[in-house]
Amino acid sequence: MARIEFTTEVKRPVEEVFAYLTDPANLPEWQSGAIEGRMETQAPLAVGSRLVEVRKFLGRKLESTLEVTEYEPSRRFAFKVVSGPVPFHVEHTLEPANGGTRLSVVGEGESGGFFKLAEPLVIKAVERQTKSDFETLKDLLEARG
Repeated sequence: MARIEFTTEVKRPVEEVFAYLTDPANLPEWQSGAIEGRMETQAPLAVGSRLVEVRKFLGRKLESTLEVTEYEPSRRFAFKVVSGPVPFHVEHTLEPANGGTRLSVVGEGESGGFFKLAEPLVIKAVERQTKSDFETLKDLLEARG
């Protein structure tokens, strides 16, 4: 099982960071591989809600359905893949820090099928892309300040 873990600080209020992070329509704006993000279930977002992500990764178009497993406004947001090519689980924890937000991200997953063959390369690529995506999120939100 692969694990990615990191923390970043965003110079914006926790409520703003949480609202942006949890809106699937924002995914293509800050995640380089995302083509589309949308709610599958009715709003508002809550534990049990389902989201759909469509992304390109290593030249392939992937669609996954995610289920929200934790939802504490302005504090925690977690989801797991319930349908898609790569099973993974991601947890986001937010807390006030230095006049902004400390955002901690932990992702765990297993490669399967095509991706199992190149697992070490896939893990490194996902780690690089994820960190870069969260830097983009940080830059976008701080530019709004």
